[in-house]
Amino acid sequence: MVRDWYPARRTHPQRADIGFLDGYVDIVLAVARTGRRLTRKERDDRRLLGRRAAEGNVPLSTLVDGYLGATRRAWSNLCDTAPTGGHDVTAAILRAANDAIVALAHGYDDAHRSAIRAEEALRREFIDDLLHGTDPGRLAERAGRYGLQLAGHHIVAVVRDGPAFTDTDTRTGALAESVRRRLDPTGVLVTTKEGLLVCVVEGSDSAALHEHVSAALGRERPGTIGVGRPHPGPGGIAHSYDDARTALDLTGHLGISAQRLLGADLLVYQVLGRDRAAIVELVQTVLVPLQHARGGAEPLLDTLTAYFHAGNATAAARALHLSVRALTYRLARIHRLTGYDPATPEHRYTLETAVLGARLLGWPATQLRTPNQG
Repeated sequence: MVRDWYPARRTHPQRADIGFLDGYVDIVLAVARTGRRLTRKERDDRRLLGRRAAEGNVPLSTLVDGYLGATRRAWSNLCDTAPTGGHDVTAAILRAANDAIVALAHGYDDAHRSAIRAEEALRREFIDDLLHGTDPGRLAERAGRYGLQLAGHHIVAVVRDGPAFTDTDTRTGALAESVRRRLDPTGVLVTTKEGLLVCVVEGSDSAALHEHVSAALGRERPGTIGVGRPHPGPGGIAHSYDDARTALDLTGHLGISAQRLLGADLLVYQVLGRDRAAIVELVQTVLVPLQHARGGAEPLLDTLTAYFHAGNATAAARALHLSVRALTYRLARIHRLTGYDPATPEHRYTLETAVLGARLLGWPATQLRTPNQG
């Protein structure tokens, strides 16, 4: 007789499969008879059925409709039966239906969360492989799923801004959406990696990409943007990402304050950093005498940096909040200590190269060591 209360099996796509009601009417009978709540096992069984329904693409609304229909039919049959346990049958059945449907919904949500986590794991794996150039052949096969065509040129921009960017940060989502709106969404991938925001864009105009990312960031919190050079093919994204990361890393050593850092602009600094022994020797020969100045070498290095960036004493003095006379005195002091005159073109190049080398090496805060010295 219990089976008569199950809804008839239908092939209509909007009806829940009878298997997802397995055992439910028996539970309703027991609840009507005793007034008890659903047991833990009964709730766990409904949760499992909810997961199965989600994995089988059965809409949750269809599932709920099936359970409410089964409850309604069972209830109508029980209305003619007087309660034997002194409890409210109607309240007991409604409570059971509520508990069963809540458990189903939890299982349904579990399945969706698992699917999202699995998809996110695949996406994260793809992004890591993409940014490191792992297995270019497989990258090209997987790229279509994320709207990327790897045959052409791609550019990567990375953004560093105060608190680290994370996938769950609402700021990250809003910024990613803003970047996509400004660019062709079919050729854009925005993600996070190691606390940075990473933008992968199909194209060959690094300066234009910087402008779009900068506009998305806004003026209030512009952050620091490193933009790589455009590179072609499946491995091109990894090369551009390396350019962009190198640009950001060099800023910390060089003290560059510009927000726009294009990888192509920093090639000379990368070349400079490849011969550490020569740079150490240059700094030792040219700049170490500055340590004998009152206050040490650091203020004089800052003076040289400002002077070279500004191009003249007046602008440099303004940047350092000094009088022109004070700045001129410092330049003369540098000349006396090192033997190199910053105002003389043939000396300027040596001094500027030595200052850049000192920034790369972290001197004078860090002791100078050649590779052989460890």
